[in-house]
Amino acid sequence: MLESHRCDHCVASSQHTSSASGQSPPTAQAKHRDVRAYIRAPAIPALESQPHREGTNKTSQLQAVLQKWLEASKPPKWLWKSIAAIVLGGQVATRIMKGKIHWRNTYEQLKLVGPKSMGVALLTAGFVGMVFTIQFVREFAKLGLTRSVGGVLGLALARELTPVVTSIILAGRVGSAFAAELGTMAVSEQTDSLRVLGSDPVDYLITPRTLACMIAGPILNLMCFVMGIACSMMIAQLVYDVPAVIILNSCVRAITAWDLITSMIKAWVFGAIISIVSCSWGYTTGGGAKGVGDSTTSAVVISLVLIFIADFFLSFLFFQGQGDALKQLK
Repeated sequence: MLESHRCDHCVASSQHTSSASGQSPPTAQAKHRDVRAYIRAPAIPALESQPHREGTNKTSQLQAVLQKWLEASKPPKWLWKSIAAIVLGGQVATRIMKGKIHWRNTYEQLKLVGPKSMGVALLTAGFVGMVFTIQFVREFAKLGLTRSVGGVLGLALARELTPVVTSIILAGRVGSAFAAELGTMAVSEQTDSLRVLGSDPVDYLITPRTLACMIAGPILNLMCFVMGIACSMMIAQLVYDVPAVIILNSCVRAITAWDLITSMIKAWVFGAIISIVSCSWGYTTGGGAKGVGDSTTSAVVISLVLIFIADFFLSFLFFQGQGDALKQLK
């Protein structure tokens, strides 16, 4: 419609000009050529409003400044990974409280954390118990305090040694496996495929692993405590001729229910730390095979450091002031 209007206007104006000048009217071919030239003429673009252009310029300038700041600052990777670990920990806690748990994956991860880690954990706890028995019996025998060896050893194993040693085993075996698996999936874009299929990676991958560590950790801790005491009784009987019954009775008199409860709480907290750190470090992996290796190594190291830090604060919280456990051994 606009083009026909332009044609009519062009033709009328050309006729008026020719008639006014006294020249002969143009031919049909000339009229058609003038119309096509008029149609091809570029239309004048609509001017944007001044406030809109100013707002767009300010937004683009802000984006440019922000991008330059990010490129110049280059914050360390561990900072972003730490933030990701906090966020993932909150998401996992929310899903567990809401009951959004993938039980099949949780059972599969329990087999990895529990039975498949039991052998190395029990072996380590047994040798730790025997080593400390050698040190305690050797020194306590000179003071005539052989009957106190079992109590001191039981307190050391229950309060500190078995939770920490069990968590170190889990961090080295299970935490590294979690970081490597999730890192490989992130690099190969398998986590993105889960999102495309409508599955949340936090529900399907991270929550089952965290729940498995929180369940299997305290159970392994209790089994390692029993293994440590049994190996201590054996080495005391065979090497130092200290009856195993004396070690056992001394341990039973010194250990209280609170010691076992705090030991289980520590193992539970350490299991949560290992799973969340390892999963978050693996989930945020980038950079191919080298990135997977770096994430696995740093996940184990960070887990061990956080385990020792958490052990200090939990011990300070649970065992403040003076204790009276050894009074029962007199």
